[in-house]
Amino acid sequence: MSAYLKSLGGEIIPDHPVNSLRELPDSRAVLCDVTPSQLIKLAGDDLPSAYKAQLEDFRYGLGVFKMDWALNAPVPWRAADCARAGTIHIGGLAHEIALTERETINGQHPEKPYVIIVQPSSFDDSRAPAGRHTLWAYCHVPRGSTVDMQQRIENQIERFAPGFRDCVIGSHAMNTAHLERGNASIVGGDIAGGAGNLRQIYARPMVSRDPYATAMNGVYLCSSSTPPGVGVHGMCGFHAAQSALRKSLKRAS
Repeated sequence: MSAYLKSLGGEIIPDHPVNSLRELPDSRAVLCDVTPSQLIKLAGDDLPSAYKAQLEDFRYGLGVFKMDWALNAPVPWRAADCARAGTIHIGGLAHEIALTERETINGQHPEKPYVIIVQPSSFDDSRAPAGRHTLWAYCHVPRGSTVDMQQRIENQIERFAPGFRDCVIGSHAMNTAHLERGNASIVGGDIAGGAGNLRQIYARPMVSRDPYATAMNGVYLCSSSTPPGVGVHGMCGFHAAQSALRKSLKRAS
């Protein structure tokens, strides 16, 4: 697997394939931006069996199907306010969104999926050539799904932005398998680093006074599989670094 590795009090290691934590140079701390599944693989037999069993109990959430487009014009949103938003959530009325998410949880592929859309070039000229635009979006799918959701996503955008398809110059689709091949931590297409069920909102990856410190001395978990979870960008790493610093300073004193 590929990992970006940094060590406290040691060198910064470029992005390169790492198959075992034993391959790493000696350092006071190693922070792993991976989910429990990858930590188990990287640690191998060095991981205590009781701690490993707790990691294996960690549950992953829904996958996603992702789209990227090159456009010859901004998306022609029917609602003018959408043109002023960097991120847009579309899905219709609340009961429609609830229904499609429930269908996905039950292993189905909704005809009118709930779609999260980002239009970066509308606010950053560096994201596309002059006179052109970029757009990306994703919808939830059952974990591990390889069903092509492109037409359904585009139908939803066309529903709220008539003429969208006329703006498309090119497109690129990625199902859950493509995403996981690009990043082993996107297990089954789960970009959230684990299910956000009631238990795992409070216990990520397990119940622990210090969920960032693993059962291996000097090895820490800093991904969204730790509190506060997905969507709070940088905070998992911040708290993991604080944990590593506290323990490193304690050992040095």
